[in-house]
Amino acid sequence: MPTVLGIAFSLPLHKAPGRCQLDSEGSGDKSDLRVGSPVVVVEAPPMLKTATAMPSLRINSGLVKHGDVGRIIARKPKDVWAIRLAIGTYLIDGKYFKPLDVIE
Repeated sequence: MPTVLGIAFSLPLHKAPGRCQLDSEGSGDKSDLRVGSPVVVVEAPPMLKTATAMPSLRINSGLVKHGDVGRIIARKPKDVWAIRLAIGTYLIDGKYFKPLDVIE
């Protein structure tokens, strides 16, 4: 048993973290999203948060609409993505967009 300053302690045993699986009922396959991927907005979010150094939260008054196309700039925690649209870069929840199918 290791000791520090004469005090014995035991280290807790941790299991290796498990992998989370996404449920397949969401719209679009989010597993192939990465920085630079094109996306299309499928539902206009009610609130918008800017992806700047000093973010601001505002009501979406028609700035981001259904059908707007953008590109992923960064991944944030909890399925939030920084997406660059024609009008600016916003933090948008994954339920409001899907990957854009590009036909070449």
